[in-house]
Order: sequence, then C-alpha cells, then structure tokens
Amino acid sequence: MRSVCRPDLNRATGRSFPLSLLLAGAAVACLCAASPASAQSLLDRFFNPDYQPAQRLEPVAPVQRAQALDRAMITANKVTGPKYYTYKADPYQSLSLASLAEVQAASGTASAAGQANAAVIAVTADPSEFDLARPALKTMKIMALPEVGAALKAHYRDNPEFIWVAGGAPNARAQAVAATLAEAARFGLDPADYAVDLPVLAGLDQEATRAALIDYEMRLSVAALTYVLDAKRGRIDPNRISGYHDLPRQKVDLGEVLTSLKRASAPGPALEAMQPASPQFAALVAELERLRAARDQGPKISIAAGTLIKPGQSNAELTNIVSAIRHRASPALEAAHIETLGNYADTPEFTPELVALVKAYQAEAGLNPDGVVGAGTIRALTGDSHAARTAKVELALEQIRWLPENLGARRVFINQPSFTAVYYEPGKAPLSMRTVIGTKSTQTSVFYDEIKTVEYNPFWGVPRSILVNQKLEILAKDPGYFDRAGFEVTTAAGKPLSSADVDWVAVAQGRINVNVRQRPGDDNALGELKILFPNKHAIYMHDTPSRHLFKKDVRAFSSGCVRLSDPRAMAAAVLGKPVGHIAERIATGKNNSEAVTARIPVYLVYFTAWPEDDGSIGYHDDIYDRDSFVQKALEATRKARGGVRA
Repeated sequence: MRSVCRPDLNRATGRSFPLSLLLAGAAVACLCAASPASAQSLLDRFFNPDYQPAQRLEPVAPVQRAQALDRAMITANKVTGPKYYTYKADPYQSLSLASLAEVQAASGTASAAGQANAAVIAVTADPSEFDLARPALKTMKIMALPEVGAALKAHYRDNPEFIWVAGGAPNARAQAVAATLAEAARFGLDPADYAVDLPVLAGLDQEATRAALIDYEMRLSVAALTYVLDAKRGRIDPNRISGYHDLPRQKVDLGEVLTSLKRASAPGPALEAMQPASPQFAALVAELERLRAARDQGPKISIAAGTLIKPGQSNAELTNIVSAIRHRASPALEAAHIETLGNYADTPEFTPELVALVKAYQAEAGLNPDGVVGAGTIRALTGDSHAARTAKVELALEQIRWLPENLGARRVFINQPSFTAVYYEPGKAPLSMRTVIGTKSTQTSVFYDEIKTVEYNPFWGVPRSILVNQKLEILAKDPGYFDRAGFEVTTAAGKPLSSADVDWVAVAQGRINVNVRQRPGDDNALGELKILFPNKHAIYMHDTPSRHLFKKDVRAFSSGCVRLSDPRAMAAAVLGKPVGHIAERIATGKNNSEAVTARIPVYLVYFTAWPEDDGSIGYHDDIYDRDSFVQKALEATRKARGGVRA
C-alpha cells in the first residue's frame, strides 16, 4: 500500500482534489493517530467507485447539531489503533526421511517408483557407510522447522555422505560444531534449542549402530541449520507480536550451510561466523559477556519517592544520590569529577560542584541536564538492576536480527525508548537530536523505510481518527471551531464548506465525507517542515510548535509521528544541503517540497538497550511495555521447542 503522506495541493488552482486530499488527511500529518486499520478503511471507501454520501451536506441548526453530536459521542465507535497479539511460535513439522532411504545400484535399472522419485540416488557397487546406514531413514522422522527440513533433505539428496560421522563414531567436526552450539547463550540464544545427545553405541549390533549414527547425523544437521536460521533472522517473527510491528522477516539461504561446514577446516568458528557481523551486534555481545561475568556490584540504592532537589537547596537524600552516581557513572564521568566525589562528606547541601556532577550524569543518561534531581533522574539512578540490564541486552540481541545486517553507512536511526533521532554519514560526526514520539495509546510503529521528500510549510490533513476521537466533542460545543482555528473544510469534490454547516454526526458515522486540513502557519501542527518516507502507518518526521516538550525527559506525547527538536538540521542532512537553504525554502511561506535523491534508510526501532556512539551501552525505560511482549513470544517459542525436544 502506498504511503498516505503526500502533498495534496494543486498549486495552479489552489483547489484540493478529493483522493489526494483524502490520502493526506488519512496520514496524521502532525499527530499521526490514524491506525493502519483506520487508514485502510478510509482508502477502501474512496477507492470504491460506487461509494456515494448517504445525504447532502445541508446546513443544520447549531443547537440541534450539538444535541445530536452529544448522542453520537456516546454511541459512535471510536477509531482504535493496532493491538498486541497472543504470540504463536513457528510451527515444527514432522519430517519423514523415507525419500532418502532408497539406493539404486549403478548397474541396475531403476524401478518405476524410483524413476518417479527424484530422491532415488545412484551409487557404485561399493556402497559407502552412509549408503549402508540409509535403510534406517525409511522409518525415521525428525521434528524441524519447514525451512530446515527442506534444506536438510535437499543437501542429503545431492550429497549422500556423512558430515559428522567417521570410523563408526562422531568425528572431530561433530565435536567442534557441538561445542559451538553449546555456547549459543553467548549470542543471546538458547543452547537447549540445539542440543543433540551423542549416540549410545555400546552393545548394539551392526545394523543398530548404523541406524544410531545416521540418526545422530540428521539431528546434528537439523541443530546446525536451526542455529543458523535463528542467528540470521531471530527465533520469533516480530509481526506476530503486535500490529505496531511491521518488519519483513529476514530471508535466510540455508542451501550451502552444511556443505560449507563440511569443507571448513574449523567448522566450529565457521558456524559461529553465521552470527550477524554488524558492530552493533558485536557491542551487545560484549556487553552481555561483561554483565554475565560481573556480579551485581553493591546493594541496590534507594532514593525516597517524591524527592525533588533544585540547585542551592538542601536535602538529606543527596547522600543516596551521590552514592548512586558512584555506582552507575561511567569511568570517564568518574574521572572528570573525581575531586567532587572524593571530597563529598555526606552533607545535604546541593553545592555547585554537586550540581555539575548531577548535570554530567544526566547528560550521560540521555536526560535533560538541568541539574534538578527529579523523577527522571531518580529513575535513571535506581532503575535497572544487574539482572534487568542483562535481560534487556538479551532481548536486544534477538531484536537486532529483525533488521538488515548492514544498516547503511548513511541512515537515520530513531530509537523510540531513547527519544532520539540520529543521522549518520561517513566522515561526519553523527547528528543527534531529541524526539517526541507517540503516547502509549497512540504508539509509534516499528518499521524501516527510505526517506523520499522534504516538504516545507506543510498542510496538516486531519484524519478521521482524530476527527472522531478528539475533535467531535469540541465541535459539539462549537460547530464553527474549524473555521476560526485556521482549518479548511471541503467536500470530497473540493467544494469549500463552513465548519458550522457540516453534519458532523454523519461524518463520525461514515455516512458522508469531508476533508479537513490545517493551513500552513505558526500554529500548524506540523510546524515548518516534514520529512516523508512512504509507509502504510502514515508516520513521518516533522517540526512542531510545541517546543517545550523537548525539555522533558520522557517525551511520549504525539499520536504516532516523530517530532524533531532540530528539523532544519535533519532536513539539511538528508538533502545534502546547508541549513541556510532550508531556511530560504521555508521563508517563502508557501507549501513546496524537495525530493531526497540519495538512498537514505530510516529505522524506527525499539531497543531498551542499544550501543551508543561513544562505545557505551545505553539503557532505557520500556515506555510501551513492549519488552514484556517480546519475552512472552520467546517463552512461547521455548515451550514449543521444548515440546519438540521431549
């Protein structure tokens, strides 16, 4: 589905066309509250050539309309956003290996059944150990993921020989691969998913020994293929978690995995090399190793709830605050403030030296460095335990596999829990800025796309979701609200209407359609520009007149779109132009746009643990409680796989 975020003004006539205006309206240009379902509903209605309004747009008496709107607000269905799902794990299938069991002698003639079966393979008159063991495959069944099963059968159909067995026992290659599988937890995976018991051969006759060895061969190959699949794409499908997740599952080619492991001089490291190679993944792996090696140092420090300390004040809780900073600060911060930390004698006065220490910690934690110890600073000082940080890194190692391994040298990375947007370009320092994202009830989705357009002095098309959920009550009391607030109201054909003359009850009920948009200007919800990347969620980056929100530590206030603290700098970066150029385009006061010609991916992601550009790992609050849903998905996967192993 094409993005509904696109310009809707015919500049030659100044008139709005119904379809394009609908698309701009369905996209929440400033607040982006429209859910995928609501946006699709709007599109379905307007792409339907048979759709006709149920009634004409006749003026309605204000008092009557207000009474009707009161009733409508009680009875009308609200436009709802995406939902979270009960996760269903990837299904394992019972895989029959009977097609690999038959052997055709080289000098013989294939049977009719054999000719019809591509898995019947010719061999020499001197059969190999694998061929001698193959009859056991006739009744053998293995549980495996569909992709793993297909790759397993394809490999042994084309390469009918042992990989993991030699001389009647598991070989050194098998031992090396088994050791790598046993260390899967290093990368946030579950070693139990890849555990294969060694065959017990004592007391078995020749036929039973061969059967046990080929069973071990197949199971170890399934384990290795499953490991690679999990390493490349993750164990869970994010799109089964919620409607907010929109990430194409990574495609993994398992075709040459077993062949490459057989040819490798060091198969253990070769298998381990199947893990993502990105520097971000390596940093998370190193952090997980550090956390697991370290103890939870020191007791958990508590700070009295409701504590608020401003510079120059006195408060006994400063003792706990300084102790918490000692416990949580980076070595660099400790070194920079070693004198203050060394001289502090548990006094209650919030001196300038302590204020500077608090500001430095706030900056390091991604907070507003105002020197005021409030709820956000206390949460950062007392929030994550050692165990909680470990869990966040483990989840991040799963989630990073949902993204392309190469994020792109030039990109925009928006990590929602950190409330930041960062632009990367080779040879330049990252451009980082604060963001405002969706509220918990109008969450920003998780997806990635490519930036296409910068639009200046934009219109804001009001979607039906905001119209019904937020504006209907205002219109009930003040039918002319849109006229006075600088909005344009038109019919689907573009005919201008007075807000006071519209039957908003019929609009709310979907019986008639009008288009509502806010004109460009200082009060426009999009501010002076927006940066578009086509997506079905109608989400983009934009300016905002509500600048005060960027001073807050927790910045979840929009209806889904991403507001930027420095939109001109971001627009200049993606266009490859100076900021002065952006200012000139805005200064015209006219709605106009400019194409982004470079390929710049943009990632809207959700990591409560993520590598920062200074080499540290940033830990963030789970503002949408999404980590708990990822944990549930992993637990559902563990149960499904545990049942298979049993």
